[in-house]
Amino acid sequence: MSTFLYRMGKAAYSKPWYFIVSWIAILGIVLAILGVNGIHVTSDMKIEGTESQKVLDQLSAELPEASGGQASIVFTAPNGERLDTAERLSSISEAVNKVYTLEYVINPIELAAQAGASMTDAAAQGGQAEQADAAASQQAASGELPPYGPMMIDGVPVPGVMIASDGSVALFQFQFTVQQMSLPEEVPDMVIDAVSPVEQAGVTVLPSDSLSTKPAIGSTEAIGIAVAAVVLFMTLGSVVAAGLPLLTALMGVGISVGGAFAFSNVFHMTDLTPVLALMVGLAVGIDYSLFIVNRQRRMILEQGLSAREAASRAVGTAGSAVFFAGLTVIIALCGMLVIGIGFLSAMALVAAVAVLANVLVALTLLPALLGLVGERICSAKARAKVSTQANTNPNGFAHRWVTAVVKGRWAIVVAVIVILGAAAIPVAKMEMGIPSGATANLDTTARQSYDAISNGFGEGFNGPLLLVAEPQGSSGAITMETLGGLVQELQQHDNVSVVTPMGVNKTGDMAIISLIPKTGPTDKETKDLVQELRDIDSSMAQSHDVKIGVTGFTAINIDMSSKLAEVFPLYVGIIVILSIIILLLVFRSIIVPVKATVGFLLSVLATFGITTAVFQWGWVHDLFGFDTGGPLLSFMPIMVTGILYGLAMDYQVFLVSSMRESYVHGHHGKESVIHGYDQAARVVVAAAVIMVSVFAGFIFAHDIMIKQIGFALAIGILIDAFFVRMALVPAVMAIFGDKAWWLPKWLDKSLPNLDVEGDKLLAQLKEQESPAGKKKTKAIPRQAH
Repeated sequence: MSTFLYRMGKAAYSKPWYFIVSWIAILGIVLAILGVNGIHVTSDMKIEGTESQKVLDQLSAELPEASGGQASIVFTAPNGERLDTAERLSSISEAVNKVYTLEYVINPIELAAQAGASMTDAAAQGGQAEQADAAASQQAASGELPPYGPMMIDGVPVPGVMIASDGSVALFQFQFTVQQMSLPEEVPDMVIDAVSPVEQAGVTVLPSDSLSTKPAIGSTEAIGIAVAAVVLFMTLGSVVAAGLPLLTALMGVGISVGGAFAFSNVFHMTDLTPVLALMVGLAVGIDYSLFIVNRQRRMILEQGLSAREAASRAVGTAGSAVFFAGLTVIIALCGMLVIGIGFLSAMALVAAVAVLANVLVALTLLPALLGLVGERICSAKARAKVSTQANTNPNGFAHRWVTAVVKGRWAIVVAVIVILGAAAIPVAKMEMGIPSGATANLDTTARQSYDAISNGFGEGFNGPLLLVAEPQGSSGAITMETLGGLVQELQQHDNVSVVTPMGVNKTGDMAIISLIPKTGPTDKETKDLVQELRDIDSSMAQSHDVKIGVTGFTAINIDMSSKLAEVFPLYVGIIVILSIIILLLVFRSIIVPVKATVGFLLSVLATFGITTAVFQWGWVHDLFGFDTGGPLLSFMPIMVTGILYGLAMDYQVFLVSSMRESYVHGHHGKESVIHGYDQAARVVVAAAVIMVSVFAGFIFAHDIMIKQIGFALAIGILIDAFFVRMALVPAVMAIFGDKAWWLPKWLDKSLPNLDVEGDKLLAQLKEQESPAGKKKTKAIPRQAH
């Protein structure tokens, strides 16, 4: 591999325009396909096989008019005023009727008129209004919730609208023909535009979070890229050298993310997928190019090689490490396919393609650009500075640090374990879910709508449930008496606010019921209610001889979180096995893979502990631009674990391979640890700072999901690079000394030699540069210095 990369690097350096034009052509093709196919993304993150999805699929097949998602809009009057004035009632009624004329929105009056034999009279809006009014009166009498009832105009209810008795707030609930996550992007905007004229009557219009448009990636990530540029300049000491990793990373991201958008019409891609690919692509793209450019500069400054020969050898040596590091990230991401969750698989594959694209760009486009730069990659000042000394100052901070770590190795090991163990404590209380309006910032309409609904009607109105009741026996039926008794018993439940019978299908073996809990969509009590309703052995199910399925946006999110929490340990197990196998092949050691894997697990636990404390408990929330804590994004732990593993192994490969190289070249025990650390620490620290900066740029995005992922990745890299790789690794390596490289002879003989650092290539070049080698072959001519 290293010899092949050496030759490819030399070819790219010598004929740069062939490679540059090829990559520009690839980017052009991607953009052309994107222009033809367009962008097709969705927020749909369903998991096939969950209880709520099964019910939803059943409804879609048998009663499609009942399978759509629900949304709501809140109307509020100024303080001290009421909504039920003639002008405002007329304005609201007109807006509601306009919404019902939109495509993808169900008009309940038309539905009741068209249903005929397929639905019972209970589906009519008047029935719903009476049910809601009765429930509201009962709750008002008991003092449980603020009183409310249907909004009336001349004695006729406005379809789907309820109003608080004090007239200060009204709630308009309606249903789509499909789930919100499957709606075209323009539909929520059309709904909002339809109700906006109500504001002319002095009414505030607050769409719920189900109608909120997902914010695009903002400009905050530019801050991370700017920090990365500064770090690159400080590390490489040249504007030209610092610009190359940025340029190649942008090319890799442009092709991979653009390609994902270009082919988004042929596979299911969520709106978070390209964001994740952008995060990972930028981070690895900059780092991989940095490793190669840094190696080339070291060879020029320390060994006196020409820029051409140094670039070729850098691609052959550091490029080999980049190849295996990138392969590790790709394998970790593709490991998510084993879980079998569709949208996660798509995310993983797109991110893996982003990594692959950046590896290929670093190995081909980068040496071509280095060919254009030529000897200017090292300034005259840099050459003069190292003309009499090595680039690594043995008295520098890195040397002093590693010397202190080796000296106090046992104390360092204990300190790192205690610190990361303490940081991991909040993991025990980690809750997962999908962020809702309850956790949106206070200045957003989603949060204001959520609070207005909670204050005016009860928090449960933010997350209605859709129940499907079927007879337990195949020959049974849902009679009107059964439906009525079931509704009455449901209404008596301690955590039920309103129960509305929606109807029965033509064959009489399926009843649809709308249920609004008292507690919010992400509350534990709501989850318990869903599980209780589904229990086929419950007294309710037995007494009415029915089985109840529960779906709706709230139930879907509950099931998704439960499923992802269930498969998370499986994925961690996959990662641990992968880690040991890959590192065993790379380092040919038993201790190094075990140590690296344990260190990674410490990093992951501490990462999720801190993320839980910040985003769930709300610690220092002002610093990160959000107001209210809430559950962590349900798929975030799996996704972050996979990415962190791949990136952590990058640092493991570059740092520990340098220690192994020192060991192979005659340094033993603590000396090999110190010497190897000296050689690799500067570039590994720079790479970690760059990656943290890129991920941290996403922390200040408006979308809480992007914010959580960016934070977890940034803090995870920070912990793994500086606590584990820069402190724990050299301490443990010093404890074991030369025994760290022990491998049973039988295993040593059976394992392939991957030559990650290109030792075979360097030995071959050294032999060919010797007088005897020159006579034997001219296959790889020596470059003039």
